[in-house]
Amino acid sequence: MSDSTVTVHGGHTEHEHPPYQKHHFASMEQQVDTTSFAMWLFLLTEIMFFGGLFCAYLIFRNWYYPAFVAASHQLNIFWGTLNTGVLITSSFTMAMGVWCAEMRKKSGLVLCLVLTFLLGLAFLGIKYIEYKEKIDKHHVPGFHYSLKSFTDPASDPEVHDKYPEDKALDAGMARHTELYFSLYFAMTGMHAMHMIIGICLLGYMILRARAGAYTTGHVTFVHNFGLYWHFVDIIWIFLFPLLYLISRHP
Repeated sequence: MSDSTVTVHGGHTEHEHPPYQKHHFASMEQQVDTTSFAMWLFLLTEIMFFGGLFCAYLIFRNWYYPAFVAASHQLNIFWGTLNTGVLITSSFTMAMGVWCAEMRKKSGLVLCLVLTFLLGLAFLGIKYIEYKEKIDKHHVPGFHYSLKSFTDPASDPEVHDKYPEDKALDAGMARHTELYFSLYFAMTGMHAMHMIIGICLLGYMILRARAGAYTTGHVTFVHNFGLYWHFVDIIWIFLFPLLYLISRHP
């Protein structure tokens, strides 16, 4: 996009910066390249962070395989699958939002951002249901954790009536299930925190988009946020099979 020009004393002309160009950048191309590079650098640090969690999970799963398999059977595949579908759909609506910004379609951009916002809330709502189940079954690591819920599930009749499929484990195996749930809450909790941050940013973007921002030719913020949202979705694509699916055979 070409900048407008103004005539100054001496007869020569110079470019007038567009309102969304920061004063310390020589051109919009430089500003876009710099912000995009910064976003990719941030995502690289995020990959290293989650990579450490994935590495820890795989190591401990190899060490305490039977306990991790037994603990993973406590997760509800239905809710995990539903959340996966919700996030994949939200990636599509976010991609459409970026396209609408590029095409300068204000109403389409607002609609896509709102849909992405609602899908993000739906994901957190489903996660709340899963966390509530873990609290009810005393599977939250720390003072609330109960090995007896694994060694003798029938010891809590109220919980056992709701989850009659739970099988008793020997004490040695049950002792290491707490490590599994420590990693489960660390990984899914950090992912949920990233989702909350994304939803807050989406709320800000919706207000700005309704005021006409992002459809005047400057779509860098929407594009970079789209990268962040897709990254969070991809992290879940790895979390879902690692935590829910592998070793689910009887």
